Amino acid sequence: MSRWVNRPEGSNWGEFGADDHLGRMNLLTPERRLKAVGEVKDGTAFSLSLPLDYPGQLFPMRKPPQLFSTQMHRDDAYNYAWDQSIPGANDVMCDDGVILYTQFSTQWDSLAHVGSMFDADGDGVAEKVYYNGWRADEHLLGPNHPEGPCAKALGMEHLGGAGVQGRGVLVNLHSVYGRDKALVGYDDLMRILEQQRVEVGTGDFLCLYTGFADLVLEMNRQPDPHRLGRSCAALDGYDKRLQQWISDSGLVAICADNLAVEEITLQLKQGCGCELMPLHQHCLFKLGVHLGELWYLSELARWLEAHRRNAFLLTAPPLRLPGSVGSPVTPIATV
Repeated sequence: MSRWVNRPEGSNWGEFGADDHLGRMNLLTPERRLKAVGEVKDGTAFSLSLPLDYPGQLFPMRKPPQLFSTQMHRDDAYNYAWDQSIPGANDVMCDDGVILYTQFSTQWDSLAHVGSMFDADGDGVAEKVYYNGWRADEHLLGPNHPEGPCAKALGMEHLGGAGVQGRGVLVNLHSVYGRDKALVGYDDLMRILEQQRVEVGTGDFLCLYTGFADLVLEMNRQPDPHRLGRSCAALDGYDKRLQQWISDSGLVAICADNLAVEEITLQLKQGCGCELMPLHQHCLFKLGVHLGELWYLSELARWLEAHRRNAFLLTAPPLRLPGSVGSPVTPIATV
């Protein structure tokens, strides 16, 4: 039995199968991975992750990582000498654990991260629905459920097992806007793509360098929300032509060095619908296009600009953590 009678206008629900959890990541075929490998000319690799204790306390609901020592024979297993338990042994060991908020720093949003109130049943009543018709409380279980909180559908383990590797293409918005606040719509992006000779094709990862993460690093874990909110470029998620271009392009993910890829005001834009995060809804809810946030793209951008290139091999698997709706990631760009 189908989980939905109606699907959102412009969505691709069902096109990768009724029980799909991956969305457009399904487009990462062996042929497209081979094409991506062909972008490797130099062999240099760049880590695209911030240290995972950045940006610092920017959102009250997300906390920095907390490391702790595990226990060995009731002692801390840190600088632990085995001769306490095995006389004559000269081994010393450290063993630790971490409390980690999955979307504190450089991250992937899963397709379970943002859904919508939508009448999928066709009965005139909107319900909480996620990509491909997966349902709140039935497939995405809240903390009051005996098995929750847990994404029984769309969890990060699906992306973690999918071999997230393909062709990345970088658009250097920082070279156009510097650190000035800029809202980038369809016309702006098309102009910049042409100027920088960037071609975005089916199966590609679109990476947007704005300089935001550089500013975060300079703040040394003491973020200034006022300054950050008035700096650097972000996509205009309300731009319908930009949304349509994302649909038509065939890209599998949008990855940016800023907070949310799109500009978020947490205020509804009059006449533009009922979404606070329209690009999140368009990508995660309708298309199954994953979003990467707070990536570190500065060193890669400088290298690509110096070598008059914009494409590279991107390897970016998340943690294969069952039931998670987000994940830290350490992406690697190989040029």
